[in-house]
Amino acid sequence: MSINYEKELNPAQLEAVMHGNGPALIVAGAGSGKTRTLVYRVARLVESGVEPSSILLLTFTRRAAEEMLSRAAALLDSRCASVEGGTFHSMANKVLRMYGPEIDIPPDFTILDRADSEDILSWARKDLGLNRRELRFPRKSTLMSVFSQAVNRREDLEALVERQSPHLKRFLGDMKRVRTLYEEHKKKNALLDYDDLLEYFLELLRRIEWVRLALNTRYSHVLVDEFQDTNPSQSEAVTYLAGKDQNVVVVGDDSQSIYSFRGARFKNIIDFPVRFPHARIIKLEQNYRSTQPILNAANRIISEAKEKYTKCLYTVRTEGSPPVIWSAENEHHQSVLVANEIEHLLEGDYRPDDIAVLFRGSHHSFDLEVELANRGLSFVKYGGIKFLEAAHIKDVVSHLRLLANSSDFFSWQRVLLLLDGVGLKRATQAIQFVKESNAGYRALATIPKMGSLPGAKALAQLFEDLSRIRGNPRQQVERVCAYYNPILIEKYDDHPKRARHLEELMSLAERFTRLTDFLAEVTLEPPQSDAHLHGPGDTLTLSTIHSAKGLEWKAVFVIWVAEQWFPHSLVGEDSEEMEEERRLLYVAATRAEERLYFSYPRIWYKHGEGLIDVHASRFLSSLESGAPYNCSKRAVGPAPTRTDPVPRHTVPSSGSGMRATNSLTGKRIRHRTFGVGIVIAEQGEDKIMAHFDQKGLVTLKLAYAPIEILD
Repeated sequence: MSINYEKELNPAQLEAVMHGNGPALIVAGAGSGKTRTLVYRVARLVESGVEPSSILLLTFTRRAAEEMLSRAAALLDSRCASVEGGTFHSMANKVLRMYGPEIDIPPDFTILDRADSEDILSWARKDLGLNRRELRFPRKSTLMSVFSQAVNRREDLEALVERQSPHLKRFLGDMKRVRTLYEEHKKKNALLDYDDLLEYFLELLRRIEWVRLALNTRYSHVLVDEFQDTNPSQSEAVTYLAGKDQNVVVVGDDSQSIYSFRGARFKNIIDFPVRFPHARIIKLEQNYRSTQPILNAANRIISEAKEKYTKCLYTVRTEGSPPVIWSAENEHHQSVLVANEIEHLLEGDYRPDDIAVLFRGSHHSFDLEVELANRGLSFVKYGGIKFLEAAHIKDVVSHLRLLANSSDFFSWQRVLLLLDGVGLKRATQAIQFVKESNAGYRALATIPKMGSLPGAKALAQLFEDLSRIRGNPRQQVERVCAYYNPILIEKYDDHPKRARHLEELMSLAERFTRLTDFLAEVTLEPPQSDAHLHGPGDTLTLSTIHSAKGLEWKAVFVIWVAEQWFPHSLVGEDSEEMEEERRLLYVAATRAEERLYFSYPRIWYKHGEGLIDVHASRFLSSLESGAPYNCSKRAVGPAPTRTDPVPRHTVPSSGSGMRATNSLTGKRIRHRTFGVGIVIAEQGEDKIMAHFDQKGLVTLKLAYAPIEILD
């Protein structure tokens, strides 16, 4: 089957696909068709005579590799199915099975999944006497996460804990002992975890030259997807696999490097031309997803990044609504604004699955979840569990439910099982005793074999205190949280993060004067969060930005775009983490196809400090020269239509360093050499940026360009 590459690809994609031998970096902007480009490059290599089995395609999921090769086979022919595609881990597994004995790795090693690794760590904790409850030593899942990050980041364990989990510093010595025992057990029993696969694969490539040369002979062309997400070991492995011929093409977007917490290294894509000095850099900048006003906002956000490949996303879809910024009165007002606009969109041509609400952290959506549930708007949440499904939230609310209804069996069970020395049998007996006594919580002190327990006495005192402060749900929540805090610290290694969730619960209670009203709003039986339980099109999407990467929706709301939240308060001012926060907002903005909204509250109730002022994120300042954003103020730019349900503040639809004009932007022009094109934006006072079908994106100086305006 013959492929007309010139017809089916834009100029930049064509350049990438037709690239011959040697290294190349394809900087693929959001929505620019990177997968299409990789598919066509695979087909082109096979069509040009490259043996399919000598092409290696490395991706981050097996599904991605299978999809690309399937599309390539459909595009050309079945030969593309012989291309070797898979993940870095699958490649490492294959090579270690063949050549592992060269570095003392037996070919019949067993791969540990995450659960297997955690079980070994649990055994190590117990063997070292660290599993005693009173020690509060980190759980197996926490240990696994910390150890894995240290390996992937190539960071000393002590430095990692100091930077990321300082509350674990007191356990550092024993954590090292656990890790040593874990490593010894794996080596003794021929076990490799996921991190070992990559590390031993890299060791093999470094140390054993003949193995490296054998792989270089086997694979004449190497393609890598999502290169910005590689960790140091993966990037170094790519260098070895490229060999002396360096026929390696990597695709990625530095502006979408947002997974450092998984070990991804932003510098890998930035330093690619350093590793490969003769690398060709090809930029895919034509976007097929969003309207130009949305792209202009995204371009502005990322333009202030300190280190980047300069690029400017553009599209032929020059019309569209400019992004909107809402400055809400408080967190609940923000939820109301978002919910109102969602209902407004649903009254029009939008379906629920056309709409997404994105946020930096999972707990940022808690108040909105309650508002949507109250309006009967179903949603699916990705990236963290729903607010009311979190165990620590359920624990706290269960205490409050008992104050309102002492016959709530399941709340009693949940509360009693939190006490030391109380199991399911004793809890069931206690509940029956309370029920028969008709004395409610006051019966706790008289329960046989239980009333004398310190925990039971403390619980009875808690209920006594709560009964004295009726009419103030916030104070009642605060009192329960004070009681629960020692339990939280003992149960969860990530208790600092969960404590912030409890602050959100306190803030939510601020709006109510009756506990029953608060509990009616905070239901303990929220809608299912599994997408497969809903029919097509009947649910909204709520998602962390990290979980939304690679996805798209017609309308996107980004909430809590405020200082201390976005960027996070723990991020250093001039750090790489701050740069990643900027990239995270860029990723959020580029998920939107037609409508984009940013919002934040002007005040927030912080436990222990009262009401605090909240300011717009510094990342929004580039959208309007740092002007304050207030949804009650007059809009700047195109005025809102009369059907808009809430006031809004719109962002001027110009790109970084550009300004939209009434005279040229969006108009068709004819160039004497390039033919007919569309003006994308105006740059400075005397230049325009235009897209021509025959030439692509071109910057023209108005004083000299031979152009005429067609409309």
